[in-house]
Amino acid sequence: MNEIGKLRAADAARPRAETRIQREKQEVILAAALDVFAQHGFRGATIDQIAEAAGMSKPNLLYYFARKEDIHKQLLARLLTTWLAPLHELNAAGDPISELRSYIRKKLEMARDFPRESRLFANEMLQGAPHAIDVLEGELKALVDDKAGVLLRWMDEGRLNRTDPYHLIFSIWATTQHYADFDVQVRAVLGPERGGEGRFEDAARYLEHLFMDGLRPKAR
Repeated sequence: MNEIGKLRAADAARPRAETRIQREKQEVILAAALDVFAQHGFRGATIDQIAEAAGMSKPNLLYYFARKEDIHKQLLARLLTTWLAPLHELNAAGDPISELRSYIRKKLEMARDFPRESRLFANEMLQGAPHAIDVLEGELKALVDDKAGVLLRWMDEGRLNRTDPYHLIFSIWATTQHYADFDVQVRAVLGPERGGEGRFEDAARYLEHLFMDGLRPKAR
């Protein structure tokens, strides 16, 4: 099991000997680190910045996490569990159009609700995924291979127009995550009248139209 996988398992099975205060302190550190990493990236972030954002001394922080890498890997482990959940939920027994529409909606909701996590992930990818490459080549690849197989079966059954299933998944990732990673650009271009919270619903309707019209087989 790779380091991220071990951290995810450890997070799920963390010993209950920890006190409530210890768990709360760890969560404060992780929340502060998420802000710092999202803003500065892994290389630009420092323990001192994280400690300041968490409102604690550096020695106090180091009592809970010995290295910056440990905090970053813990955040990535949690992120990947959350990030992959919507793709896991794509139901092979469901209606293809409904399942893909739901997947697009869930990805946009994540862009809306977890923008810092999205930037954390994007920064990790831009740096060559040094802390996540094993997950990308292992768990993520296996999951995408499985769902690409589901999409191909739907295409073989005539329930979706034929296209490359991998690039379809990449396209959904790119178009939905754009609204988290480039939110400042989106709001600036849309302006005050359209750049409010409703921009996500506008995006959902547009992406549904874009993907569904391209994938729905025409009635014969």
